[in-house]
Amino acid sequence: MDLKQKLTILADAAKYDASCASSGTQKRDSIGGKGIGSTEGAICHSYAPDGRCISLLKVLLTNACAFDCLYCVNRSSSNVPRARFSVEEVVQLTLDFYRRNYIEGLFLSSGIIRSPDYTMEQVVRVARSLRLDHHFRGYIHLKTIPDASDELLAEAGLYADRLSINIELPSEASLQRLAPEKDVRAIRRAMGRMRSRIDEAKAERRAPAFAPAGQSTQMIVGADGIDDRTILATSANLYGSYHLKRVYYSAFSPIPDASRILPPQAPPLVREHRLYQADWLMRFYGFEAGEIIEGADGHLALDMDPKLAWALRHRDRFPLDVNRADRSELLRVPGLGKTAVDRILAARRVRAVRVGDLSRLHVTVAKVLPFLIFPDHSPHGLVDRLDLKTRLVPPPRQLALAL
Repeated sequence: MDLKQKLTILADAAKYDASCASSGTQKRDSIGGKGIGSTEGAICHSYAPDGRCISLLKVLLTNACAFDCLYCVNRSSSNVPRARFSVEEVVQLTLDFYRRNYIEGLFLSSGIIRSPDYTMEQVVRVARSLRLDHHFRGYIHLKTIPDASDELLAEAGLYADRLSINIELPSEASLQRLAPEKDVRAIRRAMGRMRSRIDEAKAERRAPAFAPAGQSTQMIVGADGIDDRTILATSANLYGSYHLKRVYYSAFSPIPDASRILPPQAPPLVREHRLYQADWLMRFYGFEAGEIIEGADGHLALDMDPKLAWALRHRDRFPLDVNRADRSELLRVPGLGKTAVDRILAARRVRAVRVGDLSRLHVTVAKVLPFLIFPDHSPHGLVDRLDLKTRLVPPPRQLALAL
């Protein structure tokens, strides 16, 4: 098998890992051969610690795997073409793409071959060769193997900008049922070791950098019956316990010859999108996981974003005086992002903010007016109108096009 054939197979096999890509990508589906996922060819897009969008070569070292996780197209019992790169081939591909300015870095994962330690050793060899033999200064994101030795995980952090371990599913029961060879305790132990090493490197100025872009993980959504409330609670626990930079959500993709205990269809991709929005509220807007979802069914509304859904459930907190409300209150107003709130706070130090100032501050006027009081505008009970949701939520077709 030549290098191009290997790249075709192993880039396609890597597209199901969302942990180096953003939400809102095209539907991932392995049925019928090569699907279109979060990569175009072998390239995916990620974000550096300073917010820059960067392009990464995204491949597996191999899609052969000793594990038989039921939700994974690369499981040991799956009837898919297999391929394997040598360490030298991945290094050369990365350098060739980098020199041609196609990419700014590498995202490397792998199926489990021989043993976790052997697999992790191969992954680390790629990063070590790039850094030490070729003085590669691009971004490196390595997917680590939780059962690998602590020494290998420690070495990986010396060469990689970011490390990640996929927790895969939001509950231990689901992991035992769908991926019995994986151990959630081992995954969490590895996350804990990573956090300790990252914290130590930051605290000691003279210590060598260790995974300076932190660690991340991924959860598959819709492969089991777990609701969104449990998923967000798991994410909140991971953020608090291990200081993760990101939890990525990946909608379950139907796979060939699937087990009967898996759902026959993928969940709506908008569910993945809503989870990312809710995750953003927890990380940057001061929301607790428990207050984002309050309904009995435990799921986020699919027809509107979670901040608007929260505001409609708590109309008694509105309207707010835009010139008096504090930052935490303004962050809960539908239509106001962090940047818009900061602009409002800066503007009102000079003079009172009026409705006419909103366009200059890049705020969507129609969405915020029911929730805010201005010197030249009062909602006059608009927030209590029964048809407020209809006025603010786009029709289903328009919503689908927007997503």
